[in-house]
Amino acid sequence: MNKTALARAAVTCAVLHLLAPPALACDDCDCDDAPAEAPAAPPHHKLALVRVQAAAPTSLPTNIPTTRETVTREDIERTVNATDAEDALKYLPSLLVRKRYIGDYNHAILSSRASGTGNSARSAVYADGILLSNYLGNGVGGLSFPPRWGLVTPEEIERVDVMYGPFSAAYPGNSAGAVVDYVTRMPTRFEAHAKLGFVTQPFELYGTKATYRAWQASASLGDRSGAFSWWLGLNRTDSDGQPLTYANRLAATGTAPTNGRPVTGAVLVPNSSGQPWYMLGSATQYATRQDHLKLKLAYDLTPTLRASYVLGAWRNEADGHSESWLRDAAGNAVYSGTVSIDGRQFAALNGGDFPLTHEKLLHLMHGLSVKSHGGGEWDWELAASLYDYRKDDKRQNAAGNPQPGARTGGAGTLADGSGTGWHTLTLKGVWRPAGSGHVVDLGLQQDTYQLRYLTSSIGGNYLADGPGALAGNVRGDTRLQAAYVQDAWLPAEDWKAVLGLRAEHWQARNGHTDFSATAGQDYAARSGNYLSPKAALSWQAAQDWVLKASVGRAVRMPTVSELYGATSTTNSQYVNDPGLRPEKSWTGELSAQGAAGPFQSRLTLFAEDTHDSLYSQTVFDAAANKNISRVQNVDRIATRGLEATLGAADWLAPGLDLSASLTYTDSRIKANAGFVATPGDTLDKWQPNIPRWRATATAAWRLDEHWSASLAARYSGRQFRTLNNADVNGFAYMGVSRYATADLRLLWKIDRQWSTAFGIDNLNNDKYWNFHPYPQRSYAAELKFDL
Repeated sequence: MNKTALARAAVTCAVLHLLAPPALACDDCDCDDAPAEAPAAPPHHKLALVRVQAAAPTSLPTNIPTTRETVTREDIERTVNATDAEDALKYLPSLLVRKRYIGDYNHAILSSRASGTGNSARSAVYADGILLSNYLGNGVGGLSFPPRWGLVTPEEIERVDVMYGPFSAAYPGNSAGAVVDYVTRMPTRFEAHAKLGFVTQPFELYGTKATYRAWQASASLGDRSGAFSWWLGLNRTDSDGQPLTYANRLAATGTAPTNGRPVTGAVLVPNSSGQPWYMLGSATQYATRQDHLKLKLAYDLTPTLRASYVLGAWRNEADGHSESWLRDAAGNAVYSGTVSIDGRQFAALNGGDFPLTHEKLLHLMHGLSVKSHGGGEWDWELAASLYDYRKDDKRQNAAGNPQPGARTGGAGTLADGSGTGWHTLTLKGVWRPAGSGHVVDLGLQQDTYQLRYLTSSIGGNYLADGPGALAGNVRGDTRLQAAYVQDAWLPAEDWKAVLGLRAEHWQARNGHTDFSATAGQDYAARSGNYLSPKAALSWQAAQDWVLKASVGRAVRMPTVSELYGATSTTNSQYVNDPGLRPEKSWTGELSAQGAAGPFQSRLTLFAEDTHDSLYSQTVFDAAANKNISRVQNVDRIATRGLEATLGAADWLAPGLDLSASLTYTDSRIKANAGFVATPGDTLDKWQPNIPRWRATATAAWRLDEHWSASLAARYSGRQFRTLNNADVNGFAYMGVSRYATADLRLLWKIDRQWSTAFGIDNLNNDKYWNFHPYPQRSYAAELKFDL
């Protein structure tokens, strides 16, 4: 059994055997505890219904026999150079977070087996049951909607649990890809922690050659006294990331020179479609300073009833820099005007080619719950959460205000997202009818989303002036009300069955878009009712082997931004569609899981059939000189695949733990009335951002009680970004490339309180892409103190 499985078994086993009747077995228990009269037997996995009588170590459902993976705090400490919460997912099977630099707050989207890095609304991320996924939108079209990773720091993570697929009725259709729950710890005694970290990245690409650095510092305190416990954490990140976008001109658009200024410094390379284009300079090089505060309080009202409160605050100031590589005859940098490159004249440069941005954000999160955990016939939980864009300003120079003048002011825009946010309300119950052998989960939920995004023009100083004339305005609300029931029981010895049903009522209302100061549109309210059945079955086929089958329907509702969120900046445009249909998926999987000798393994066949898939496709419009994204329904996408995992603890040498995964996916567009360039050009094409092959491997070695080392590798095969698969060159700006990277980490626990670590990410310095360039080889060092 590998380290992850051992940790999962230990937690579950300890809870059940300390607090449950002795005869009650648990799913993951390999211990020898049994009633005194029971005969001795070899330890093995025993199917049973889990009954947790203490505060649950995870918010994920415990009785659904489907694929789950876990990474623990010790796993992260030993194997991951973790600077952000999403790094904890780095080596889990079939998962990828599109993290471009340390502190990536607007593009770090989670992808899974059949959901690519453009589909943030097809996964669900929670922290202690509080929603972190941002269902105001999907992906990064127009605005940006990744999970709010910044509300969790790596230091507070106790474990991360992942459930693959929409097999629990307790979650909305956004769980089609995966459900991730970050479990953070509460202290049982006084504790104090501090950490300092530093990362440096030498970076060389096209015309950029520089070194980018990041600093981090964190501290936390916590204690428990009687029925009351508390935890306070602070974190500061100061990060400079590599450039992410590039000014360009297609070589084919060049004309005979007339009045263009001759320049040098342009880099001629093929674009993602294989066409030659000139790269003129870099942009979107973020310098970001982020502060995180987390306060957690818990009080045991009775031995079986706990009240909890969480306050999270995240503040960010980010400057987006750009740099022209073009030089005139006198050696001056060129940022504007018509230019001539290699004897051909190109469209004039403007402020949209080399934008400057300045963002100030303050986001707040509140979570409150009252939960019983008596383990009797009834348990219940009442929980509410609120996420508030208290301040969300983005300032950017106008197209007519290029550098160098734009560095000190001039015309621009101010985009204000304050008033945006969401809140959730949940009432859950667990019913265990006496003598029935059933465990019934049931609940009522309401999730409400509110988008407010006002863009105004500034004629004087865009860096300091208040809002001016209206340039664009987006607003709208959605609400999802749901009721669910799910029953788990043991129909026969060695068998477990689960049936569930989720009923949902969805509303979209108050939709309005101002495209300019003189053009606006109101949208009619919409609503719909949907049912999503779920089923799962498992069979103890042998002492150490379990077969599992799961099937579930998911209905993913259109987000507010997809419906109403038309936006436009100097270098991008997003086109909304108020008539979008909900995305409807059927997902199934069949797994065999067990142990053979020192190895624990799992083999999973999975399939997904999705109708009306919601997709935002970004295409560069050379005439408009900007990226234009348009959201649409794709009629049908079919996905089939195979996932295999293998793990071993203390294999070949004491303290040597191995884990590996391999995933094959065939995901294709089977029907689509729409098209990219010509009718039918998307049929039988690969779903964007889903590689055919992906793999992970980790070797972690505890040399002794003070030293440990790990070597990890990740691989992703060929994939496409466009619906018609026209981007044949993945190794280019706007392309999506294959990659193979290795990461190294060395941990030294100096004594009980002090530890230090050194790591290298992307050891082989692979230069790979997902529209933007990923980080190149990076060196990390950290120093920790634990009291």
